[in-house]
Amino acid sequence: MKYRTIPGTEIRVSEVGFGVWSVATTWWGVKDRNLAIRLLQQAFDLGVTFFDTADVYARGDGETILAEAFPGKRDQLVIGTKFGYDIYSYTGERKGFAELPQKWTPEFIRFACEQSLKRLKTDYIDIYQLHNTRMTTLQQDSVFETLERLKEEGKIRAYGPALGPDIGWRDEGLYAIENRPIRVMQVIYNLLEQWPSLDLFPAAERRGVGLIVRVPHASGLLDGTYNPEKHFDKSDHRNHRKHDWMGRGLQAVEKLRFLTDGTGRTMGQAAIQFALAQPSVVTVLPNFTSEENVKEFCAAPDTPPLTREEQDRIRRLWDEELRELLDQPYANSENKPMPVARA
Repeated sequence: MKYRTIPGTEIRVSEVGFGVWSVATTWWGVKDRNLAIRLLQQAFDLGVTFFDTADVYARGDGETILAEAFPGKRDQLVIGTKFGYDIYSYTGERKGFAELPQKWTPEFIRFACEQSLKRLKTDYIDIYQLHNTRMTTLQQDSVFETLERLKEEGKIRAYGPALGPDIGWRDEGLYAIENRPIRVMQVIYNLLEQWPSLDLFPAAERRGVGLIVRVPHASGLLDGTYNPEKHFDKSDHRNHRKHDWMGRGLQAVEKLRFLTDGTGRTMGQAAIQFALAQPSVVTVLPNFTSEENVKEFCAAPDTPPLTREEQDRIRRLWDEELRELLDQPYANSENKPMPVARA
């Protein structure tokens, strides 16, 4: 495993992190808690130090599971969690992947932070993230004044938005980078969904913002776990993606096979190396659902990095073929968005 430091901080994260949503929720099919804890511990044993979760995952269990999996090891972990959804006063039933109500008052932010600290059994959070935040929230000074106070009090070490593409990512990301003192931001980015590299990534590099990349395998298209002939359980997150986009994604993957031919990498490892090739990226969050892909993905940083020639070929392919193939007929900002909000 290799490690990178978030710019402007002393927070050092493993290049491969663990997105706890894959084991704390049932969206990706992990329903056995013993397996979930075993996967977390196996990843740690292989060098993963960054664990990214949220208070909304299983309504708090995405945080308590970390305390359960790693008793006495807090000083060896870097923990990121998220806030913004009111999981406390909303008692209605969540239908499918519909959003819960959000709340961004200073009082609620402080309350949510304290509850997360209790569930994590810690006195500080390394990376505190605004979960699927809209532009209106990013424009509220009171939100960031509260986060600054929490930072001064030692309850959080860094903060930034975790952007949801269905909700808005490009304009929101650029606004946060240019107008807020953030050090970190989470986005979706992969070989098939490269839109953030057009302007968001250069802005992050220029302003010293470290990027956390999630969904590097495009919901299973790039690691071989998506099979169009297989029926996924209704709780599986991939059922939320448009079937036609997934089908076109499979066509696109075939054009990327050169990344594995004689290179010493699997496609899943190549996808992680692709994200890590971006200078502003500090860590990548693949979806861990089995012991086999924990081993495969954690080994990715030790495989050959993508060559300049490979990166240029990927970009030409995306510009000339894949972008048109995978683009969507709808948008929520000036650029076409990535198709579906995940985690």
